[in-house]
Amino acid sequence: MSNGFEQVHNYYERLVFEDVVRLSSRYPAFTMDMLADVACIALNRLPARYVRHDVDLLFYLTEQERRAIEHNLAEALRHGFEFVAERRARHDAASDSAR
Repeated sequence: MSNGFEQVHNYYERLVFEDVVRLSSRYPAFTMDMLADVACIALNRLPARYVRHDVDLLFYLTEQERRAIEHNLAEALRHGFEFVAERRARHDAASDSAR
């Protein structure tokens, strides 16, 4: 017997995961672990929006709210990719200077 909670999820998770995969071709040196870090960083910058069905949220959004979600998603992803890239560059620089 289902308790109904299995459908509850953070609306942003699927969007972030799909966009990280879509944008990953711009970052060919990123490993899967790094891409997972990007997703975590992006999700932590976005508000939690729990829904049972994505259409439930979309139905009630105004056009302005929809644009705000798209903007916030793009900014969170940009920050995530930049943060991970900067950390990698610092790690690589430290490794090079230790040699």
